[in-house]
Amino acid sequence: MPKQKRKIVIVNDKMQRGYAYELSESTGRNFDPAFKPELTPKEMLALGVFGGKYMTDCRKEFPADWFEKAKLNSEFNDPKLNFFGINASQPLSVWKKKGWIWADDPRGWFQWYCRYYLGRRCEDDARQIKRWKAIIRHIAQIKKNCPSTRLRTSRKGDLNCRARQRQAVLHWAYDSRKM
Repeated sequence: MPKQKRKIVIVNDKMQRGYAYELSESTGRNFDPAFKPELTPKEMLALGVFGGKYMTDCRKEFPADWFEKAKLNSEFNDPKLNFFGINASQPLSVWKKKGWIWADDPRGWFQWYCRYYLGRRCEDDARQIKRWKAIIRHIAQIKKNCPSTRLRTSRKGDLNCRARQRQAVLHWAYDSRKM
């Protein structure tokens, strides 16, 4: 498949004014070989992530179909909108204090992922992919502590087991429903 024609995206939302980035890859393609997310941004939004508050003022930047089934609430963070019905997020102030925020993506990892998925490539890619890979420690804890034999069924796991950790893992594009 040929590379897409380069496109410039201009962002004007509550957190960025006049920020521009280039899409140099086709949407959903040509990811770093070490980066293999299990969910697309569209799937994550439909499942329920970040209490529905995360993407309410920047919809113009992303494809409209991402929001057709998205669980959003522009008024406040509503954990009931999350797939596991629980808050698994830390405030943006904590993210900033820990140095997790890159200036070009002031909303954090998910904003980086949405833009990466669209086709942006940038100098922060390696750091963000490294952070994504580090979530494997949470996946290991879910698998260790929530074996399928808990329910004595053929399901892969008890979705109520470690719900907060499962929601957090979902925020990182790993499908914690299948663990």
